[in-house]
Amino acid sequence: MKTLEDKVVVITGAGSGIGRALAIGAARRGASLALSDWNAEGLDETLALTGASARRALTRKVDVRSDDEVLAFAAEVERELGGAHVVVNNAGVSLSDSVGTMKRDDFAWLMDINFWGVVRGTEAFLPQLHRRDEAHVVNVSSVFGLIGVPRQSAYNASKFAVRGFSEAMAQELIGTNVRVSVVCPGGVKTGIVANGRHYQDVHGRPVDTQTLSATFERLAGTTPEKAAETIWRGVLANEPRILVGPDAHLIEAMVRLLPRGYPRVMAGVLALAERARGVRR
Repeated sequence: MKTLEDKVVVITGAGSGIGRALAIGAARRGASLALSDWNAEGLDETLALTGASARRALTRKVDVRSDDEVLAFAAEVERELGGAHVVVNNAGVSLSDSVGTMKRDDFAWLMDINFWGVVRGTEAFLPQLHRRDEAHVVNVSSVFGLIGVPRQSAYNASKFAVRGFSEAMAQELIGTNVRVSVVCPGGVKTGIVANGRHYQDVHGRPVDTQTLSATFERLAGTTPEKAAETIWRGVLANEPRILVGPDAHLIEAMVRLLPRGYPRVMAGVLALAERARGVRR
């Protein structure tokens, strides 16, 4: 796909963060928009920021955990806008806890959004995409879909699953009109931590969501706007894997060079960060 001009772009999780920035970037490139999120007010704000006309955009409150809501949204996109050309499965949440103490309900909640939400969105829109001359599925994984991180087992599981699902599907679709990109962002300044469920920090100490969110905000080095530009450039270049941020490139290189040894490197980095934290205190 070389352009978004006159294309219909579907984005989940469009009420804030990367999803909002992707919507603004797609509108700027001449696309019509179909935006969904659980937060209706956030969607209204996003739509206003895109400057898109009512004729070229629709927004719907959709819970990606619901088969019925996702299928109804897909049907409406086809009815009102003629069907999707690009589907960005971006909606996601976060969770920090240890294996063995993590509540199964929390784990299931995260997987239902981060992984099954991607599956539902893909399955609902794929028939529309096959009817286009060119089309694209964009599934948002994470650098945590490349490496394992302590206290992130659930999030790791969901993002590894998204990457595996996407890379397998891309092979299945070879020879068709549908391309697939999996996106692996590093630290992006969004509300994903603030809106998550967090009980332990990376060292296993009790932590509250507000504290962890403040730490993430301080460490995240990429803005949503920069992330969105990187993603759209990658999609328009038909890149199968899109890395977002210098940290994502560094982590991918580390895993490639040290596929078995990277946990030792990570342990050293965490130890250095802990010492620096002590000094700042």
